[in-house]
Amino acid sequence: MSGHSKWHSIKHQKGAADAARGKLFARLARQIEVAARSGGGDIDANANLRAMVQKARSSSMPKDNIERAIKRGTGELEGAHYESITYEGYAPHGVAVLIECLTDNRNRTGSEVKNIFTRNGGSLSEPGAVAWQFERKGLIAIEKTAVTEDTLMLAALEAGAEDIADHGNTWQVVVTPADLVAVETALAAAAIPVASVDTAMVAEQLVPLVDAPTAKSVLRVIDSLEEHDDVQHVFANFDIPDEILESAYA
Repeated sequence: MSGHSKWHSIKHQKGAADAARGKLFARLARQIEVAARSGGGDIDANANLRAMVQKARSSSMPKDNIERAIKRGTGELEGAHYESITYEGYAPHGVAVLIECLTDNRNRTGSEVKNIFTRNGGSLSEPGAVAWQFERKGLIAIEKTAVTEDTLMLAALEAGAEDIADHGNTWQVVVTPADLVAVETALAAAAIPVASVDTAMVAEQLVPLVDAPTAKSVLRVIDSLEEHDDVQHVFANFDIPDEILESAYA
């Protein structure tokens, strides 16, 4: 699969280094609550909840926090009612952006997301304007030191994985969301340790960012969106060489 989400990998690495622990846990708790509310609190029966809990565990979120989030989602504990909203827009240079939010006030969140685009040279679009450029995929990360490529390919592809990509220190297994649990289970059966499990909106066609000023103008929008408390994920269809990424953040 060409053009898989390099930016998702960059964003994951950057987030791991930069994200404040408390803010990260708050976002994960919201995701767990919504997953439990929509599909129930049984991890074995709710694949989405299982993925969210695995993501929380891989981020070292305390077990008590995870359990409280599930109970808020199922109604066993009181809490704010969050709804999931996706916004679409364009960053400079025609880069398509999808923003997934969890909010208890959609009017406030919509206004603030729009202002972020406007202040940074982008524009908020109507629903459907950019979503057609993305497809949801399951992404499983495995440390390279844990398994050889041949062993991983044998286990993952036989279980239904679509692709295995090299992401520096990790392998990234790409699957359809429907096959995520089956592939994760097959990797566990093959004694292949999983570093993280996530889902992402992946774009096949990427906009190349060829110099640092261009990259900075796009990253300014992405970073501002990711700093908003209600924003859970930001996906964008651009490709940026490592050396330009480093220059843009220098």
